[in-house]
Amino acid sequence: MTNASHPIKVDIWSDVQCPWCYIGKRKFEAGVATFGGDIEVEYHSFELAPDTPVDFEGTTADYLSKRKGMPLAQVEQMMERVTAIAQTVGLDYDFDRVHQTNTVISHELLHFAKSKGRQLEMKERLLDAYFVRGEHVGRILDLVAIAEELGFDGVAATAALESHRFLADVKADVALAGEYGIQGVPFFVIDGRYGVSGAQDAATFANVLIQVQTERSTEKSDSWML
Repeated sequence: MTNASHPIKVDIWSDVQCPWCYIGKRKFEAGVATFGGDIEVEYHSFELAPDTPVDFEGTTADYLSKRKGMPLAQVEQMMERVTAIAQTVGLDYDFDRVHQTNTVISHELLHFAKSKGRQLEMKERLLDAYFVRGEHVGRILDLVAIAEELGFDGVAATAALESHRFLADVKADVALAGEYGIQGVPFFVIDGRYGVSGAQDAATFANVLIQVQTERSTEKSDSWML
């Protein structure tokens, strides 16, 4: 089979606590719908703030103000803007309920779900948990409850998280992001040849996918001429 016959692979670096990652996910999905072709998506771990404590004392605004060195009022305005943008893609962010936390264990759960062939479902659920439902995504008990809700075996999920079986996979994703020069997320690598940074418009994603499909068709035609 030629490359033109395979789904277009899209590798996405993302963090559960990244508001633009959820917005970007929705815009990417809209772009895929416009494209209409066959794609394969794989998420990769990226830790925006690996030094964050599991239980941060304070609000998200407090955290961002301290981390970015910005006045609290300015951070709150920024969050209002992000919330408004999220609403345009059907997401109801509730920053008042967000539990600011360390997300490494949630990335381990994503790799656990990936080992079961259900990574995409878990990714959506964790983003929803963090930004919409106000659930804690940095503690094992809370994450296992989410896994069980989705039908995963709670004992198996607990064992995987307590043993940190997938921590090496998380760190490998982060290291690969460094090799690619990825400094922020979301970041999309499409067919291993194009990189798209940020929550771009749906049309941008559709155009890149169409471009890849066109190039593949051209490559297939050229191969028959050899």
